[in-house]
This record gives sequence, structure tokens and C-alpha cells, in this order.
Amino acid sequence: MDNTRFADLLASGCRSLGVTVGEDVGPRLQRLMAELLKWNAKVNLTAITAPEEVLEKHFLDSLAVLPEVTGAASLLDLGAGAGFPGIPLKIALPTLGVTLVDTVGKKVAFIKAAAASLGLQGVRGLHARAEGQPEKEGIPRAEVLIARAFMDLPDWLALAPAYVEPGGRVVAMLGKSQTDAELAARAAERQLRVVSARAYRLPFSGAERQVAVFAKE
Repeated sequence: MDNTRFADLLASGCRSLGVTVGEDVGPRLQRLMAELLKWNAKVNLTAITAPEEVLEKHFLDSLAVLPEVTGAASLLDLGAGAGFPGIPLKIALPTLGVTLVDTVGKKVAFIKAAAASLGLQGVRGLHARAEGQPEKEGIPRAEVLIARAFMDLPDWLALAPAYVEPGGRVVAMLGKSQTDAELAARAAERQLRVVSARAYRLPFSGAERQVAVFAKE
């Protein structure tokens, strides 16, 4: 995909999602895509390898939650895989401190290499398993905790509060939307409350997504 097409698709995708990014974001995402596809030729990081799909299903899907993350000082991405949504969010929000955690060492190695290649400051990749004991695991708490299709929502809401700073929030990036009543019931089971819930569609495929934000009661 040439630079112009990438820039055009990124711009139209962001417009469709209602998010705005700086002029430097496109070139850095292009470099991230090049790194991802280069690594993926040798190491299995993602099943999505067509450039336009990477742009939509990894980059734009990550940027879609900018409204839920903007203003935070720190972000913890659990089950980050090859760095989504954490790395695109960091590229769009340069002052955000981001820790990305995954149990697969090669994915964490990619996160570290990509951050170094892009010159991203304040990014940390951690090879760890989150089981609810952040101090023991060496995982720092953050103002915003996020995961994208990491585990089923009830399991995620059981695990997540341990990793959130006081007054912070838990962000769940979901596939098919759940009703307000379903989200509220899941939250109440874990002494959480629903702060917001928003459904959206990916701009090119039309795939359904939902982002829900929870806070400790």
C-alpha cells in the first residue's frame, strides 16, 4: 500500500469513527505496519496480514477508543498481543505512559522492538501473566486498564480491578454489543458501575464493536 492510499484510508477511517489524530500519526503507523509485517513473516504475531485489514482491524480499531482514553496519564494493556490497542493509542497520545503485558515472549519482544524503532518514550513491554496479584507479577497499576477481546467480560471484570489505580477505570473492547442491562448486571457482580458504553462499526468491513467503561463503586 503506497503512502497516499494509507493516508487516505486512515483519514477516512478516523472520520467515520469520529476521532482526530495528529499529522505525525499516519507516518508512524505506516512504520509500525512495516515492522509488524516484517516480523510476522518469521514469527506468528497476527493472522491479519493484508495491509488494509491491518489498518482497519488493528490500527483503526485501536484508535476508535481514543475518547475513552484521552486525558489519562497511564494505560495498562493486558493481553496486548502484538501491541493493540496500546501502541496506536501511544502514537496518538504521546504523553501517555503505556505498559503492554502479554504471556507470549515473542509478542513482547516485538512490542519492545517496535517501540524502539518508532522512538516511543514511556512504553514498556512486560512478559507476564496477569492473575490478579500485580505486585507479585511485577505489573504496575494504571489510571486506565484496557483489553481488546482478551477474555470473556465476566472473567475480565473479575480480574481487572486489581490493576486499576484508585479513581481509575476499566475499559473493555468487545465484539458484539451487550445491552445496558447486561453490562450493568456484569458490573454489579464485581462491585463496579458502568461509566459509559458505546457501540461502533469498523469503517470498511462494518464489523460490530462496543467499548464499555467501568469504575469501582
